[in-house]
Amino acid sequence: MTADPLSDRPVYRQIADHVRALITGGQLAPGDQIPSERELIQQFGASRGTIRQAVGQLRSEGLIEVEHGRGAYVRSHPPVRRLAFDRFARRHRKAGHAAYLAEMEGEGRQTDVEIMRVGREPSPADPAERLGLREGDPVLVRARRYLSDGQPMEIATSYVPWALAEGTPMTDSNTGPGGIYARLEENGHELGSFTEDVIARMPSPEESRVLRLPAGVPVLHLVRTAFDQDGAPVEVCDTVMAADRYILSYRLPAD
Repeated sequence: MTADPLSDRPVYRQIADHVRALITGGQLAPGDQIPSERELIQQFGASRGTIRQAVGQLRSEGLIEVEHGRGAYVRSHPPVRRLAFDRFARRHRKAGHAAYLAEMEGEGRQTDVEIMRVGREPSPADPAERLGLREGDPVLVRARRYLSDGQPMEIATSYVPWALAEGTPMTDSNTGPGGIYARLEENGHELGSFTEDVIARMPSPEESRVLRLPAGVPVLHLVRTAFDQDGAPVEVCDTVMAADRYILSYRLPAD
């Protein structure tokens, strides 16, 4: 295959399209090395800088990983499909699984949750507003880092009104089977609905460090509010996700 001289696409995009087709078509499997710079230069007659631009495009899409001194490889861990319509189903909590663990188990992945901090703190402005509190009112704060097969996936910080959390296992490092949602329901706050606001942005330096993000990879900033059956907000979860490691999947009613 050679670059199409009649195409109005930049050459780096033609190269990226070619390699992407090899990956999506199955000619290159997870862990395989993509064609080298030398091979692509010969095939497309492009400069080294153009080849690197194409590689950067594929890397930003989450299709490849670049190992300095070795080359570029098809990602061994494809993005996780986050099923928003299923992950908070009550059956998962009854089986003792929190949402993240249920999701990763369904994909056959090994998970780990690192507790970053747990305790009573004054509520920041945004969680307070979503919870119907005043800024500075006491809340339980639970900050965690979630990993899959050793790779950081997301940072999540939950805010629960202190009046709902005080004296419960939610204040412990290990909240028990089913996580904080199971504990809320045990205490009479059966969950009725959730809202999620999602934006894409570039990470802060600290987020890049904690999530081990390559240069140029954005994050998805998702803020979820959980409501009980009476419509009262009972938890806000502020999550920063590596954008190249997730596919957000939603099922929406037609009515």
